[in-house]
Amino acid sequence: MDDDCTLPVLNTGLRGVDVASSKICDVNGKEGKLIYRGFLIQDLAEKAGFEEICFLLLYERLPKKEELDRFDQSLRQKREVPENVFTFLKALPADMNPMDVLQMAVPMLIQKDENVGTPGIENTLFSAENLIAGMATITAAWERIRNNKEPVAPDPSLNHAANFLYMLKGEKPDDESAHFFDTALVLHAEHSFNASTFTARQVASTRAHIYAAVSAAIGSLSGALHGGANVRVMEMLKEIGSVDKIDTYIKTLLDSGGLIMGLGHAVYQTDDPRALILEPMSKRMGEISGDSLWYELSRSLEIKGKAAFKAKKGREIFCNVDFYSASLFYAMGIKTDLFSPLFAISRISGWAAHVIEEQFAMAAPKPSLYRPGAEYVGDYCGPDECSYVDIDER
Repeated sequence: MDDDCTLPVLNTGLRGVDVASSKICDVNGKEGKLIYRGFLIQDLAEKAGFEEICFLLLYERLPKKEELDRFDQSLRQKREVPENVFTFLKALPADMNPMDVLQMAVPMLIQKDENVGTPGIENTLFSAENLIAGMATITAAWERIRNNKEPVAPDPSLNHAANFLYMLKGEKPDDESAHFFDTALVLHAEHSFNASTFTARQVASTRAHIYAAVSAAIGSLSGALHGGANVRVMEMLKEIGSVDKIDTYIKTLLDSGGLIMGLGHAVYQTDDPRALILEPMSKRMGEISGDSLWYELSRSLEIKGKAAFKAKKGREIFCNVDFYSASLFYAMGIKTDLFSPLFAISRISGWAAHVIEEQFAMAAPKPSLYRPGAEYVGDYCGPDECSYVDIDER
């Protein structure tokens, strides 16, 4: 291509483009508001558990007590996964990325779903419950299997969050840790048309079943620019190592044009409301675990990083959800490469709600099939058509 060739400026990545209407979630970046079905995330995180959030997202309203009890029991009954899922996991190399494992294993949950692919919202809601319950079991099982341990059977006496930690570690968590994890699941459950949610809806628009849509969404979430962000936050904290090295780290990073992981967001123009909820949880979890270093590093890095960025760039930068979720999960004894699967076992509730809205909610205008266009700009022949040359004459 000629050096003086200029390409048209395109609105890449669909940023700022509304592709459909939705009743599920609103992200008000200017005011720092996150809303699920009309409810502020601050109220939901304080007053509701993950099961109630799942009901809200799937059924478009808060449940009555007896409805929540039935829904909760239904999820508990679906926690068991087919035995051949464990056989499959045990045959995989132990060093496989947990997100790749999750993406491969999720379609195996179809075995428990005899109506999969049969049109109807009730069938899809059953599938959604199967995914919410089963994905947590798969994630915990893989962590144990790759460490030469047997999977732990679900405990029907525990709620979703506490049961996951139990299946992960083989011992029941203390009430405070279980509550923090439950709140983290609430905070990560939904976030409008992010990359993985858009992926789920795009697949659902073809009328593929929900397992296909969710598997694709997991693939999208596995990317470093999406679900892997808090992994990079934790790697950054480990690289810094101590509070007295923060100033040097920030200066070196900003002078080289680098980014402080966990600071900045594509939408929020103020601190992410989820980060404000996670920060005190991270602090307390450090106290519970007896290792407050990671919280102290995070807090100092936030304060100094914001100040240094404003001094150098002349504008403010804000904390996002990944900044404190990293130190929170790490203080819980969860390995960094499980951070993205934790994101997935929460966000499945939002993905499922979007699949249902895409396929069944006629009141929300949307495309019948996502099919964006692209402006063809040519290849090595330029914008004109190429002339085929026989292989022996090339």
